Amino acid sequence: MRVNPETRQWALTPERTLWITGCLALVVLPHAAHIPAWVLASFVALAGWRGANAMRAVPLPPKWLVIALSTVMLGGVFASYGTLFGRSPGIALLVVLAGMKLMESRGLRDAYVLSSLGYFLVVTNFLYSQSILTGIYMLAVVLLMTTTLIAFSTEGGELSARARLRMAGAMLLQAAPIMLILFFLFPRLPGPLWGLPHDAHGAVSGLSESMSPGRISRLSLSDAVAFRVTFQSKAPPPSQLYWRGPVMWHTDGQEWRSGQPARSWRAQYVELHGEPVDYTITIEPHQQSWLFALEVPTTIPRGAQMTQDFQLRTPKPVLTRTRYELRSFPEARLSRVSIEEQAAALALPSGMHPKARALALGWREELQDDEAIVARALEYFGRQPFVYTLTPPLLNGDPVDEFLFDTRSGFCESYASSFAVLMRAAGIPARIVTGYQGGEFNPLGEYLIVRQRDAHAWTEVWLGERGWVRVDPTGAVSPNRIQLGMDAAIPPTMGPAGLALASKGPLWETWRRWRYGIDAIKAGWNGWVLGYGTRRQHELLALFGVDAGNLHNLAMAMLAIVGAVLGILALWLARRRPLPAAPVLRVYRRFCAKLAGAGVTRRGSEGPVDFAARAASKRPLLREPIERITAMYVALRYAGDEGSMGEFKRAVSAFRPR
Repeated sequence: MRVNPETRQWALTPERTLWITGCLALVVLPHAAHIPAWVLASFVALAGWRGANAMRAVPLPPKWLVIALSTVMLGGVFASYGTLFGRSPGIALLVVLAGMKLMESRGLRDAYVLSSLGYFLVVTNFLYSQSILTGIYMLAVVLLMTTTLIAFSTEGGELSARARLRMAGAMLLQAAPIMLILFFLFPRLPGPLWGLPHDAHGAVSGLSESMSPGRISRLSLSDAVAFRVTFQSKAPPPSQLYWRGPVMWHTDGQEWRSGQPARSWRAQYVELHGEPVDYTITIEPHQQSWLFALEVPTTIPRGAQMTQDFQLRTPKPVLTRTRYELRSFPEARLSRVSIEEQAAALALPSGMHPKARALALGWREELQDDEAIVARALEYFGRQPFVYTLTPPLLNGDPVDEFLFDTRSGFCESYASSFAVLMRAAGIPARIVTGYQGGEFNPLGEYLIVRQRDAHAWTEVWLGERGWVRVDPTGAVSPNRIQLGMDAAIPPTMGPAGLALASKGPLWETWRRWRYGIDAIKAGWNGWVLGYGTRRQHELLALFGVDAGNLHNLAMAMLAIVGAVLGILALWLARRRPLPAAPVLRVYRRFCAKLAGAGVTRRGSEGPVDFAARAASKRPLLREPIERITAMYVALRYAGDEGSMGEFKRAVSAFRPR
């Protein structure tokens, strides 16, 4: 019997089909949250169809149906996004193409195209998330994809699935040195990626250009990380950890708004006092155009600007994790205020807050000094039965008067808003600053974690020669909120994960240490992998005397190191012992050796079928055993017919050419 293995060897067999279908499904899975539901459902249906076909359950669709479905789905992507260009529509289109390519694939060449598409889709997952978990998951998928490629070339009894997996792992380890060299030496893009497309996804901080009751309270118990801070100098005490964000100037009685950003900051208006604080912030994406800093920042991150009210702003929203360095002088002050700013900081809506106005005017008549009025207002909040709560009653009328004289229950923005109104009514310029206060020190990583639960609002008043002075009325009602953080200001039952914060029991301590450890790993990944930018690359290469600013020198260094690594790898591979042959191949080699002893030697370029034909023509008396043994070998090697291995061994042992 003559067997031609070529058709079988290059066909997309059921095993190969299931391998590539499963790998593509694992690649597409993380995109489920970022592509339209119908795209995901279509891919699942097409992958299921192809899997059922591999198990001989259903036939593949005709070519005309594949073309029709492709056209309809292409139109669907365009209808969903209004374009076929851009990150999200491009990824959706790739998922559609992967599903349709599965339906028309017949041979190994199609499978190689699918594998290439799968590798590319792996890369696109990092456009949405660069977390360490995403990296681990994608590495596992790449390992399986590489195992699949090996399976395409070693069908049958040559290598087991475990051996293919080991070989794929070895190949990735061999590629790791080149990957690391390119990572550390390839020129980095300067500056933060604030210009990524606006469809990027990220955690939303909840702070905005406006402030109204309830907005910040909805964030207070969120454990999501807003940013992390590493101090290069002595960290300020918790009471000075005010992370400045949007500044509110205008109010209509119900809502505070920042208005248009003030004109650019002029350094001569700032008087620096005290010791500076040097620190690095790694901020999570929040889809807004501001950065956070301690007061008063004197350095500006690249690509950002600082307004005259000390807001750090970026030209485009922060859509990716960003790292920047700052120096702040907590005791610095602004020595001048413009007429326009003074007018804006005194404005109140007519007809609003009559009770608050009367109270403030009474203080002004009694006390002529502005600082004394500020002290009286803080005393008022401290002596009256005000309560700090995250669930205040709904205010249906005048929010300031109802809060000050009726409910007296609220959170930071309620106190900041009412205090600013009182100051303006007394003739003292005031504005509201929103941002974050405090933070949680991680002893494992020695950095500060500022979470969304630390969102806060406070007031600044203009006090003549002292300039803008921060006044936090929340501290007069709930000192623990400022000194010890949000956890100390809320009831134990409102703590994270239902744990009693006040008890500080063993379960809570264990959970906290575990959380610190996980966050330290994330911070290390963010700092050393995602945070490896132009500056760090220049510092690293400078240690080896390489000028990273000179592209020629950088290219020569990269080529030299890559060449050295490839040379070492080649020598190592050359000195390795050859891998033992598969059992079926070892037995076949004994058969070939017996024929060589009879005067028929197999040529290096000769396949088993061609060799059998030539041997039979030279030794016609041995035609029947030669063709029978060759047919069994081809079935074992290429068709995976492992059940006849014993018969094959016996036939070769009994073969004795004369």
